Amino acid sequence: MIEVIARPKKRLFLALILASLCLATLSTYGLWMVSFPGLANISAYLPVILGILLAVVLLSIGIGVGGIILTILGFSTLSFFQGPAWSSIQLLFPLAIRIGKCFDVEKERVERSFIEVSNHLIHAKCIKVKPDNLLILTPHCIQQESCQFKVTHDIGNCRQCGACQVGELLNISRKYGVHVAISTGGTLARKIIKTLRPHAVLAIACERDLTSGIQDVFPLPVIGVLNERPNGPCCNTRIDIKRVEKAVQDFIAESESRTLS
Repeated sequence: MIEVIARPKKRLFLALILASLCLATLSTYGLWMVSFPGLANISAYLPVILGILLAVVLLSIGIGVGGIILTILGFSTLSFFQGPAWSSIQLLFPLAIRIGKCFDVEKERVERSFIEVSNHLIHAKCIKVKPDNLLILTPHCIQQESCQFKVTHDIGNCRQCGACQVGELLNISRKYGVHVAISTGGTLARKIIKTLRPHAVLAIACERDLTSGIQDVFPLPVIGVLNERPNGPCCNTRIDIKRVEKAVQDFIAESESRTLS
């Protein structure tokens, strides 16, 4: 059965993040009110100090969420918003998933929306890197399952027979001079990134792996491309190779792009 992936909508993630912020604010206020009498018995200053600290945390999260929304709306935001924006995502994302579940919104839909928002934020920064500082990272399920030439440790083992798209990724790697690696999981993916130390990553994976990977490697800029699963998850997956090549072109510095064209 072919798995059809609906076009992700950024507004879903933004709505859930805003709902999470409101719920976090109410919960924080409730915590402060409950702890007020006990703290006041110890010192009259303690409730005020706790209130200020909690307000600062909530304000930082609010600034981050505001920065995300302004960027999505097309406003040019300062780099000052980047730290609070990603901190807000890290803190509120689990709550957003739970709120979505309460409204019967599938976790994968929320993750797809998050990936779309993340990609938009990266594109808005207009990041350009040299080709040898860009890494294309894809899971091993892109390789034909029955293939005897394993490419996990050395993608050069690929015979480019056309049965899968590993050969097409190799062609992109050679054409643009970028790195390409195949990973069996998150641990190996992080090891590859630590070894190659790229300045940017083009990651191909499913919703869960992309979502966790993007958050794990922050502040390293990552563009996420969802794979296609005509045979179900983790088996002979496919990719939109034109979209991958376009993402590579967007990342490469203009001077390098002119040289290659």
